[in-house]
Amino acid sequence: MIAIPYLAALTTYFSYGLLFAFGQIRDFFRKFIDCCYTSNNQGYAPICLGLEDFYTRRLYHRIQDCFGRPIASAPDAWFDVVERYSNDNNKTLKRTANMSRCLNLGSYNYLGFAAADEYCTPRAIESLKGFSSSTCSSRVDGGTTVLHNELEEYVARFVGKPAAIVFGMGYVTNSAILPALIGKGALIISDSLNHNSIVNGARGSGATIRVFQHDTPSHLEEVLREQIAEGQPRTHRPWKKIMVIVEGIYSMEGEVCKLPEIIAICKKYKAYTYLDEAHSIGAVGKTGKGVCELLGVDTADVDIMMGTFTKSFGSCGGYIAGSKELIQYLKYTCPAHLYGTSVSPPAAQQIISSIKVILGEDGSNRGAQKLAQIRENSNFFRSELIKMGFEVLGDNDSPVMAIMLYNPAKMAAFSRECLKQNVAVVTVTFPATPLLLARARICVSASHTKEDLIKALEVIDQVGDLVGVKYFPAEPEKQQQEERMKLE
Repeated sequence: MIAIPYLAALTTYFSYGLLFAFGQIRDFFRKFIDCCYTSNNQGYAPICLGLEDFYTRRLYHRIQDCFGRPIASAPDAWFDVVERYSNDNNKTLKRTANMSRCLNLGSYNYLGFAAADEYCTPRAIESLKGFSSSTCSSRVDGGTTVLHNELEEYVARFVGKPAAIVFGMGYVTNSAILPALIGKGALIISDSLNHNSIVNGARGSGATIRVFQHDTPSHLEEVLREQIAEGQPRTHRPWKKIMVIVEGIYSMEGEVCKLPEIIAICKKYKAYTYLDEAHSIGAVGKTGKGVCELLGVDTADVDIMMGTFTKSFGSCGGYIAGSKELIQYLKYTCPAHLYGTSVSPPAAQQIISSIKVILGEDGSNRGAQKLAQIRENSNFFRSELIKMGFEVLGDNDSPVMAIMLYNPAKMAAFSRECLKQNVAVVTVTFPATPLLLARARICVSASHTKEDLIKALEVIDQVGDLVGVKYFPAEPEKQQQEERMKLE
């Protein structure tokens, strides 16, 4: 659990209370002076106006320039951010023809494959000649090419499972797979900070859902014991099946899950383990094979392994890996496979080529260099932020780290001030995080040089002082360095 500084919590609650109060007052007067409320659709309930839309209209619109910034280049270490302006108090934003060259600290391009690559890019372009840009079909209606079959074989071998199935979208992989795997009369036990795709997939399955405290195996065991003892609601019959769902690296926290302990508990109570490796596959582990390799876990102990290609592999889509029987079952029953458009051939070729680079099958050691670089960059950047006095979430080796900002006004100021100095960061607040836990989420890439990271740290250091988000005293070494700089 995050220990929120008392003053930060107090000012954050006060800020949201003030915004809510002023929003209600503006809504009250708007009923009388805004002509938009005299609609031609008399008798119809408003679709986008009311309490359901209150947060968007009265809170989000004030700072929406901090989100959804369009870019006009590949998401490499540096990219072009399109400048925008607003002439209606930030309600709408309009693009300009101007661009700012910014240091990219927001993209999931962990290994740098999203930009032009000497091995992957020519092969992806070549695949266009043989397969075109899309299959224009689902996998069962002519959307399966030799590239798709080859991709599934490579994925299964890479993650260490007998078989795999790939999908055209990472989000859909979770939200469509879970209803196909589990249903009424079954139990899902989910980490409290699991991704929204898992939450929606679990809700759509019809199974009973219980939540355990984030990354706390002891509480997971308590929930399992209680639910097994009670059985199904009302009837108290035994559960048809129980599935525990966790993530390898949590995308908002950068924390590595306690997988060995969780697997031991699942084995003890005969529960299936579902591991989401969207942010860990290709990014951590000695050879990039995810948290199982990082933590020394046998992949045979994980029943279902899920991951995406949108991060480390610089492409799109997702996968499920498991036993041959499981994959065969999903190919017959999963709507995302039966009805969803298959991965485009160039995207499939990009994934295959990037896996070959990671495994060293391209005839070079670039894959090993990239993996070493992402580890070095991540650990260096995190340690320097902590020395400066920031409250930083995330474990060692994780390329994701969160700088806690808490206050909504500080979040907007932090994002805008960084952008002014050509450093693009992603800020996250409610509803993606709990109300009090607004943060800046930093994603480090293997394509970042040491000079890039030092520049980013200098800017973040200055902005942190300006905005007032250094909640811990700087370490002595950092303080001495600042004193020397002042003397010089």
